[in-house]
Amino acid sequence: MLRLVMPQTATIVVDVVAWGVFHAATGYAAHRLGDERLSRDGWGLRERAFEDRGRWYRRRLHIHRWKDRLPEAGALFEGGVSKRELPALDADGLELFVRETRRAELGHWWALWCSPLFVLWNPPLAAFLLAAYGVLVNLPFIAVQRYNRFRTQALLARLARRRSTT
Repeated sequence: MLRLVMPQTATIVVDVVAWGVFHAATGYAAHRLGDERLSRDGWGLRERAFEDRGRWYRRRLHIHRWKDRLPEAGALFEGGVSKRELPALDADGLELFVRETRRAELGHWWALWCSPLFVLWNPPLAAFLLAAYGVLVNLPFIAVQRYNRFRTQALLARLARRRSTT
């Protein structure tokens, strides 16, 4: 494979800038997704059996203890929505929150998927470490989005059941 060779300092600068560009570009691309695209969980976003409506994240990862310490950039782009708190407690607000967790999860998956690009200009060990960085940085955010979405979807289901019985 042909690999671009640069001085070490330049390579480090390019790596740092590349991660910044990848995160900004994937975040912006996710921000630009229409509500229709985010109206349901596709194959990649759907709940897996082991996740147990988000309980697995609480039991195994103790996510409730650390999730609020992660930075939140949902409102970074104009018109974006912060996921720090629910926009409203009614069904519309909960549906908006669910859509925004999908948007954020996709943005983090896309950023993670940029990891293999580092093999284009880095030696194998550096490329591996940069890919590991991409995984370690993005997976916690993906887990938080999934945990919050599954819990909010359960709340929406309870609201729908209450409405149907009244």
